[in-house]
Amino acid sequence: MKSYTDLEQSKVLADILPLESADMYYEKGSGIGGSDIVQFGNYADMRIAKNLLGIKTIPCWSLAALLKYLSEIKPQIYTPILFPSEGKWILQFMEYGHGNVCEVSCDNPVDAYVTMIEKLHEFNLL
Repeated sequence: MKSYTDLEQSKVLADILPLESADMYYEKGSGIGGSDIVQFGNYADMRIAKNLLGIKTIPCWSLAALLKYLSEIKPQIYTPILFPSEGKWILQFMEYGHGNVCEVSCDNPVDAYVTMIEKLHEFNLL
């Protein structure tokens, strides 16, 4: 199961989410054959040190970090609800007393959270 955002998702989220919410990061070209590798650690803390060494980094979010971020958006008003259904993962963003604000369906939870964040950003709810 996918446990963190891929490179393209990470680039999109870097323009939407606070960088402090990223709990991982990609090191550009640090892997075997110049491939990108994922490192664990707070992106905001590591960015300065890595940049001083000339290592390009891109923030990356684990499923846990995405869940935490969405759960902290007006927690007394909204709540994310994730559940499996017919081979897909459904993520609903609910407003107490009013029902669904938004719902997405994806193949895995990480994709569902990324899609939801993109939609909430479009609706100016972040």
